Amino acid sequence: MPDPALSIRALKFRYASSDAAEAAPPWTIDIPTLDLAPGEHLLLTGSSGRGKSTLLYLIAGVLDLSPPSTGEVRVAGRNIHALRGAARDTFRGRSIGMIFQTFHLLPGFSAVENVMAALMFSDIPAREHRTRALSLLDRLGITTPDRDPDRLSVGQQQRVAVARALACRPALVLADEPTASLDPENSAAAVELIQSVCREQNAALLCVSHDPSLPSRFARRASLDELAAPAPAVASGGAA
Repeated sequence: MPDPALSIRALKFRYASSDAAEAAPPWTIDIPTLDLAPGEHLLLTGSSGRGKSTLLYLIAGVLDLSPPSTGEVRVAGRNIHALRGAARDTFRGRSIGMIFQTFHLLPGFSAVENVMAALMFSDIPAREHRTRALSLLDRLGITTPDRDPDRLSVGQQQRVAVARALACRPALVLADEPTASLDPENSAAAVELIQSVCREQNAALLCVSHDPSLPSRFARRASLDELAAPAPAVASGGAA
């Protein structure tokens, strides 16, 4: 049986308080267990500021200054927080695709060069990078791959971001509010596009969003509050 694409156990995280005299703030993230099988899609919801993006950054191992307080995150069987430096960067680049709400495309690079930059972390031979990048962009409807992203529409920019995220055939794709910059019509098309490409590559998808149009598009849904560990019961006193 293959390893889960994502496995979380006893994960707790809080941002450090700026005042040492203050009591510790509540947990931003408190997830006893969460598993995603290869190819499975999950929509995770929560109010703004609840910690949805923080969870994705923990899963991707990009909160180096504030690692989890307890617990572990495994992606395709590897504990990402047990990796350090270049080893973690390489594993992330090969195993995790990330789609940000503001896309984070590289300025000064064309659409195809943005996708090729992601392929630098893959096992795909360098001589095949441009061909694969062009093929992905064509599959996603980008007919001007040598154009700079700032000369593309917002919808086209997101398609480039999707191509970049899937370029290395990752085990897990993390999508952070992927429809935040899009109008309703383009939002529906964008989510369908992300899901269809993930299905083609059997990549698990964890999408976090508070977009009310998305729940109907996911068979599996949860909120951060539902995943959180229940608060310990407080014993009530009373006369015998």
